[in-house]
Amino acid sequence: MSSEGQIVAPAGSAVVVGSFPLDGDEWFGVHEHGAHQLAWAQRGVLAVRAADRTWVLPSTVALWIPAGVPHATGATSAALLRSLYFWPERCPLTWSEPQVVPVSGLLRELIGHLAQDGLDAAARRRAEDVVLDQLHPVSVTTVRAPLPADPRARRVALALRADPADDRSLAQWGALVGASARTLARAFAASTGMPFGQWRTQLRLEAAMPMLAAGATVSAVARRVGYGSPSAFVAAFRRGVGVPPGTYFARPDART
Repeated sequence: MSSEGQIVAPAGSAVVVGSFPLDGDEWFGVHEHGAHQLAWAQRGVLAVRAADRTWVLPSTVALWIPAGVPHATGATSAALLRSLYFWPERCPLTWSEPQVVPVSGLLRELIGHLAQDGLDAAARRRAEDVVLDQLHPVSVTTVRAPLPADPRARRVALALRADPADDRSLAQWGALVGASARTLARAFAASTGMPFGQWRTQLRLEAAMPMLAAGATVSAVARRVGYGSPSAFVAAFRRGVGVPPGTYFARPDART
């Protein structure tokens, strides 16, 4: 850990607040909590892996992780992780799967308010109630590009992870790894649950999100992940995630 975290957990509180500085590419390994968690980056960008999915989380959104869900949390760049932990028996939310929630200006301020040590019990209860009122899922889809089990298909997948812009066909990849295009296509479909073309699109979006979160332009990111034009990339992002990149990665002061 880049430095020790801080936990604010007053006696009788329904919400515990943790603050954890993270270096870039630093991860908490797979773990789970007995409490529900709201994971949010006050600064920087978080990534969370759970249930074979990856969420990349700029400061405009947070991830609700239900109690008991195994997950790993890390940072794509230096970040300050603010986590709110909600005791299930005192929480009205019953989401059974991770949910992305937008972080409004009010929610940002409330999280900072609850991170203070020394709030009186009545003020803390009022703030906790308003936090819960602010939590509403947003309709976005996680990107998902799992590695196939077949060793030849896995070689292809790892090469594309290293260079998402590589546009070789399955037939060309097959000549390299010693398998027919049909064999590779079957391997990708069997292991990943999606055809190769869809898997490659997911991989490109997965590679693009940390770059966008770091402030790279859509044009630059589109080129780096293999799209011929920014408009083609934006269309793929909208289809794959549910919103365009300008909405997902909007500055906090630009969101309503």
